[in-house]
Amino acid sequence: MLKFLSKVRIEFNALDPRIASCMEFLAQCNARKAKESNAACQVQVKRRTDDHPPQITVTFVNGVEEVFDATSTPAQTIRNMILEEGQLLETEQMFREAGEKWPVIIPEEELHQSFPGTKPRKAEEKKL
Repeated sequence: MLKFLSKVRIEFNALDPRIASCMEFLAQCNARKAKESNAACQVQVKRRTDDHPPQITVTFVNGVEEVFDATSTPAQTIRNMILEEGQLLETEQMFREAGEKWPVIIPEEELHQSFPGTKPRKAEEKKL
């Protein structure tokens, strides 16, 4: 999960009863496997003393920052969102390395073309 991030900031008041998501996400960030995936990712914890709701801010390696309300978003949902965005980043990088333009634009007429079904070779061989 951390391999797609350059920075994680977790903010919460320790006395706030709504910090479960923050604590779980912090535990995921501190896991050995997560740290090994990107040792350069900064994980910052800010303990607040005001009534500000728990919040998790992540910065992706491409500089895009996303803020999550940790009172209403479970840690697993945040993790899944990061992984989905990370897959898009990997796809974009793969296209750019291959010299292709990004985003890939599919012409409108190609979207409506019929697609001939493909059959496995074994099914074709049985017919012969």
